[in-house]
Amino acid sequence: MNEILSIDKRNAVLKTMKTLVKEHADTILDANKIDMDAYAGGDLAMRDRLKVDDAKIDGMVESLRQLSELEDPVGVERFRFTHDNGMQIYNKTASFGTVMIIYESRPDVTIEAGGIAFKSGNKILLKGGKESLNSNLAIVNLWHKALKDNGVSTDWVEYLNYNRTETQAFLENPTQNLDLIVPRGGERLIEFVKLNAKCPVIVSGRGNNFVYVHKNVDATMALDIIVNGKTQKVSGCNAVDKVIIDNDLPNKSQFISDLIARLESHNVEIQGDASLSDYSTVNQIDNDAIWYEEFLDYKIVIGSIENAQAAIEMINKYSGGHSATIVTNDNAIAENFMMAVDCGAVYHNASTRFTDGFEFGLGGELAISTDKLHQRGPIGLQHLVTNKWYVHGNGQIR
Repeated sequence: MNEILSIDKRNAVLKTMKTLVKEHADTILDANKIDMDAYAGGDLAMRDRLKVDDAKIDGMVESLRQLSELEDPVGVERFRFTHDNGMQIYNKTASFGTVMIIYESRPDVTIEAGGIAFKSGNKILLKGGKESLNSNLAIVNLWHKALKDNGVSTDWVEYLNYNRTETQAFLENPTQNLDLIVPRGGERLIEFVKLNAKCPVIVSGRGNNFVYVHKNVDATMALDIIVNGKTQKVSGCNAVDKVIIDNDLPNKSQFISDLIARLESHNVEIQGDASLSDYSTVNQIDNDAIWYEEFLDYKIVIGSIENAQAAIEMINKYSGGHSATIVTNDNAIAENFMMAVDCGAVYHNASTRFTDGFEFGLGGELAISTDKLHQRGPIGLQHLVTNKWYVHGNGQIR
């Protein structure tokens, strides 16, 4: 069990870390340049996630600022009960203990995950990908300095520089206690962790997010939401991959033509179902299996759908359970859609790109869970806790 750190001590470390990241931004950028120059892969999404620039440094600083100002998530009373025999019974939030996060390419996770875990009273073991090693080690060095400057053991934030074989061995026989593992990455990584882990795993799974364009809609708004969701950051797990358009949308042909033109201006490859066969630049989908795919690329699939109920059923069948949007002027239809769609985040007239702990006011995120236990969607500070019961008596026996 970790030692108990006061909230003042935890906040002091976060504030020190915020200052260090600002002061040593060039060190992080230089380390990241080494990683970027060494990356020879052709994965567009991974390259985008790997890169650290001034904007990402600013995001790291802002995340640490927000975290330092949020309320302590530990020891929050969730329930109280007075037993007939006089015992006072309370349920309060409690830290997990030691959390391991396994992630690929994103050095900013080393800030966000470390900050969220530490603020919520957890020790964190960071296992980043080899492609971001230099960036991650530079950031972890700053974590250790922030901890030591405040008289806190560097054990609270550890980096595991393991290869795949070493990681598997650690998962199978951990050399220290593990209470929770969060894998962030592709389905191969998630399956690897689930297969080998000996403790609970929270899955940060695939996106494959849908936009449903209802027949009663502001067409300009719908176009803006789709194009933003697809092109603003294709490497994001909250990017749009599928668009389904109501059969009864007025001026449907014009809407599709406008959508194709907008997407092609961003060099998006467009595939479509049979209803888009008349559009020469749209490639016909080979089979329905593509509706399951997450692209993380300039690629999208567009299709037609009978009505809102059919859209709900299609999304629940094919999506990754991450995010889905309905664009409509009919509030009743939107409410039913949002209640019935089985995703961690559901939207009415807004882009799926907002499914993010920082955008949701959480000060960042450990992951975006597509599981239903114990938390769904962005996992922030308030969610990286479990709970326990406190019972006060004066000699009661049963």
